Amino acid sequence: MDRETTNNKQQITNSKTEIIKTEKAATPLGAYPHARKVGELLFLSGIGSRSAVDNKIPGLEIDEAGNIVKYDIEAECHAVFANVKAVLEASGSSWEKIVDVTVYLTNMKADFPVYNKIYSDYFSGVEACRTTVEVKSLPTPIAIELKVIATIE
Repeated sequence: MDRETTNNKQQITNSKTEIIKTEKAATPLGAYPHARKVGELLFLSGIGSRSAVDNKIPGLEIDEAGNIVKYDIEAECHAVFANVKAVLEASGSSWEKIVDVTVYLTNMKADFPVYNKIYSDYFSGVEACRTTVEVKSLPTPIAIELKVIATIE
């Protein structure tokens, strides 16, 4: 197996797959990469809105007990899309090559209208397939996470 490291990405390759990790998106919370190339497809791990710089969640306020007091779905949408874009670019793909998106929201009723509007701005002309589901919670106190499949050509 070959290993190449640069400031922006680490790639581990063998004859069929390539593992992608980048410093331009938040560090994964476990033993998984940001993305994995398989043939001409790129599979992104779940990507949230945490900042790559300081690991903070934009617009989040938590009380002393760790409960969410306030969050900003608009700020989180912009942050999660920026993280996805960073991983795509570190992988040799791009926003326009996204073919499938699964979106996880923690409050569908309250957040869907704002998220859907921002999504339509970012995905205008992309025509990616999309599934949006509500989940009780995500691994950190984020309100949105994306799972993305893109092509690499």
